[in-house]
Amino acid sequence: MNWLRNLPVMPLALPAILLALAPFVPKPHLVEKLGMLFQGNLTRPIDIFDLLMHGTLITLLIIKLLFLKPAEQASSGE
Repeated sequence: MNWLRNLPVMPLALPAILLALAPFVPKPHLVEKLGMLFQGNLTRPIDIFDLLMHGTLITLLIIKLLFLKPAEQASSGE
């Protein structure tokens, strides 16, 4: 996970937010696919791929922000 810890937040945040919200109209794919997942309708491979594509970067951003110490703190042993 060092590669994620060393990755700056802003170059990850912008594409993560854009992909999570794309397309902006009528409803973002991530919202649509998560709704399908919770309803049990996410069965087609293209829909599963779409969920992974739109959700991967935002998931990495959440992991980075919530669970990983910054690189400076991790290397100093605090």
